[in-house]
Amino acid sequence: MKLLKYSILLIITVIAFQSCKSEKKEAIVMVTDYQCPMLCEGEKTYDTEGSCPVCKMDLKMINDGSEKVLSQNNEISEASIFNLSSTWHNEEGEALQLRSLKGKTLVMVMIYTSCKAACPRLVADMRNIEAEIPKDKLKNIEFVLISIDPKIDTPQRLKSFAIENEMDDRQWTFLQGTVSGVREFANVLSVKYKEISPIDFSHSNIISVFNAEGELIHQQEGLGVNNKETISSILKVTP
Repeated sequence: MKLLKYSILLIITVIAFQSCKSEKKEAIVMVTDYQCPMLCEGEKTYDTEGSCPVCKMDLKMINDGSEKVLSQNNEISEASIFNLSSTWHNEEGEALQLRSLKGKTLVMVMIYTSCKAACPRLVADMRNIEAEIPKDKLKNIEFVLISIDPKIDTPQRLKSFAIENEMDDRQWTFLQGTVSGVREFANVLSVKYKEISPIDFSHSNIISVFNAEGELIHQQEGLGVNNKETISSILKVTP
């Protein structure tokens, strides 16, 4: 009788352990990178086959697929920007939602490319922050610039702007949204902007930092301000 009780207890323990494991399923996917054989764009890589936009040569596979474990736990908090369902287009013309950025520390700012006053300084601030980040952490950080002028700032224009400002490495992303999507996102960040002419806007000068779950952890306001606290906040949540 005692042996039977121990056997039942062992079975229950095994079932409970298996159930616990099943709640934390993980998926293993194969990750392959491609790069221009002439390195026209430096160390920039792509995750799909194609041709170099500069020399038009076929991209070369630079690894044969490494295993990467991805959690299937898609739960996000109520405070996460990943709850926003608007569709955006990046500088490559690819459609995406903000939740596709989940898993990386996000450093985000709202600008427009035809701006001649504040935006160039905001861009310089973003580059200064990026320059202070240790190279081994950059792979876990995404610097995102969102246009407040989606009518003018097409993906093609954003791509040209990225190249002109030497911000076309992997860690930089430029986004064009819809008018309503941009307004919604600005409200979340408490960024105020107003069109004062067909080519000019007044706007807040705020750089925001989000953790990998899309939760706001820090904001830097102003132009050319001391970025020490911003960098500290980034490093604190970046593995």
